[in-house]
Amino acid sequence: MIASVNGINLYYEIRGHGRPLILLHGNGEDHSIFNEAADVLSKSFTCYLVDSRGHGKSTPVKEYHYADMADDMIAFMEDLDLNDTVFYGFSDGGIIGILASMKTDRITDLITSGANLTPEGVDDKLRFLIRAMYFFIRDGKLKLMLEEPHITKEDLSKIKTRTLVLAGSKDVVKKSETVQIAEGIPNAAMQILDGEGHGSYIVHSRKIADLISGWLT
Repeated sequence: MIASVNGINLYYEIRGHGRPLILLHGNGEDHSIFNEAADVLSKSFTCYLVDSRGHGKSTPVKEYHYADMADDMIAFMEDLDLNDTVFYGFSDGGIIGILASMKTDRITDLITSGANLTPEGVDDKLRFLIRAMYFFIRDGKLKLMLEEPHITKEDLSKIKTRTLVLAGSKDVVKKSETVQIAEGIPNAAMQILDGEGHGSYIVHSRKIADLISGWLT
C-alpha cells in the first residue's frame, strides 16, 4: 500500500488486527526484516511495516535527514488516523521514533533498539568503515550516519511517551549512548540483551516480537 506524505510516497504493508503497531527498519534496509516478527505480532496488533523514504519501495530521495523521516512518520499516522500507537524502531528507525515522539501524542508506547544520539555514539571502527565506504560510493544513507543525529538531553526530556530502550551487549552503539537515552527520557526503562549484537535479535527474528509483546502486556 502507499501513503502520500510530505511530497513522497511511503510504501507499507498491514498485517493483523488490534492496536496499531508501527515497525520501522534501519539504514539501508526495508520492511521485510520484520516479516518473522510480524507473523507473531499480527495476532495481537495491527502491524504497519513501513519503508522509510529512499528505502525499499518508497520514493527515492537525494538527501536524507532524520528530521524529515520523523515528519514522514507523523504524517503517516495522521494520514491513516492512527492513535494510541506503538512505535518500534530499529537503529535509524529508533532515532526516527525518538524524534517523532517529541512532536506527536499519537505515539503512546515507544520501543527503540540500537538507537544513537550522535554520530559519535557508534563504535569507532564502524564509523571509520562508513567513512571509507562513503569516500568511494557517495551514498546519501552513509552520509546521514556520518553527520546525524544530534539529539540533546533537553530534546529527550520532551518525550512523555512510555518508553523501552533496548540494545545488545555486543551492539555497535556504545553502551554509554544507550544509557544516556534511557536516562534522558523521563521514566524510560532499559534492557541490555546479553550476547546479542546490533540486529541479531531483530532482523528476520521472532525474538523482537516476544520483547515487544512482553513489554506491552
